[in-house]
Amino acid sequence: MNKMHLIIRQEYLNRVRKRSFIAMTLLMPFLFVALMSFPHWMSKINDTETHDIIVLDYTGSYKNLFTDTSQYRFYYRMTGEPTDNAEKVYAYIIISDNLLQNPKAIAIYSEKQISQNFKEDITLQAERYLENEKLESCQIPNIQEIIADLQIKLDIPEIRFGEDGTKNSSSAEISSVIGIACTFIIYMFLLLYGVQVMQSVTQEKSNRIVEVMISSVKPFELMMGKITAIGLAGFTQFVIWLILSVIILLSTTSQLSLGTATDNIESLNQMQNYPFAELLIWFTLFFSGGYMLYASLFAAIGSAVDNEADTQQFMTPITIIILFALYAGIYSAQNPEGPLAFWCSMIPFTSPIVMMVRIPFGIPLWEIIVSFLILGISALCSIWISGRIYRIGILMYGKKTSYTEIIKWIKYKG
Repeated sequence: MNKMHLIIRQEYLNRVRKRSFIAMTLLMPFLFVALMSFPHWMSKINDTETHDIIVLDYTGSYKNLFTDTSQYRFYYRMTGEPTDNAEKVYAYIIISDNLLQNPKAIAIYSEKQISQNFKEDITLQAERYLENEKLESCQIPNIQEIIADLQIKLDIPEIRFGEDGTKNSSSAEISSVIGIACTFIIYMFLLLYGVQVMQSVTQEKSNRIVEVMISSVKPFELMMGKITAIGLAGFTQFVIWLILSVIILLSTTSQLSLGTATDNIESLNQMQNYPFAELLIWFTLFFSGGYMLYASLFAAIGSAVDNEADTQQFMTPITIIILFALYAGIYSAQNPEGPLAFWCSMIPFTSPIVMMVRIPFGIPLWEIIVSFLILGISALCSIWISGRIYRIGILMYGKKTSYTEIIKWIKYKG
């Protein structure tokens, strides 16, 4: 075990000292925050150009149908054709009949393709105008005020009972965001660092470095040392990303202006009731179990082939399973108590991803414990099987490996 400790230490230091590792660790939080804030920032940038819209109202009844905005100015005419001076006009709106009697008597003509926002704005203004016109035709005094008084908007709070009988405000939206965020993080790390384990094993095998290493350390210790070191490097990177992301988000919250002050305060109050410490513990456990499960399989794949080009036939089934787990996790956020969510959180190949979606919704503790026990036992079995493949495959050269050959390696006694 002392030799495995040295392998872990050396492999870990070699990775965290790389310039690429340091650069990605420091730059990724800024990129993450930029990706979050860029769409919001872009949505505030409006087209500064003002477009002229000609409304050809052949009925003469809709002089106040549309309201001018900073982007669109409306000019009303009762005669003319949509081809007149078309190059200088953004669009023509043709009204040929009474819209209450014939809703299809309105159309938009343009030389260039109009934007979706423009069409939605025109449609909304026309609908509101016609609704008011229809209400006025009912000849009931103050009918608009009466209807406005009848409109009711509810903001229903969500209260969740604790195991000790306490009541805490909660939010399905916040639970979904937290769960899906944890799901994407685990998915990304399982695939990213699992592939790194496979590539590292394949490179050492193709360079014949492993032959020298095997002479002084057991194959199983070498495999476990490599898996553990890469996992620790990944976890180190994740912790740094988390800390930097929180710092950057807190320092830019006022600039992002993602909601009103009341909404932000309410969201903060709801998030304070979430057991983030408990969530972090379970995240670490399921991340570790899922990583050991998949990393051992990737290590076995890397030892069974001579180069990275030959890994595709073995990687495809694992990649499909991980992708299925991701989609199952996303859909489980809509129904965390459903059969898809429950069974996928119990199956060890999908539980690390799916269970992290369900935990923020406050599922029973026994389900989490059973899921983790199944995952832990499966990870140990995967490590044992991968170790038997690794000890033989790491020294095999010049031969195409098949699934039948791998099964023989597992059964081989020696």
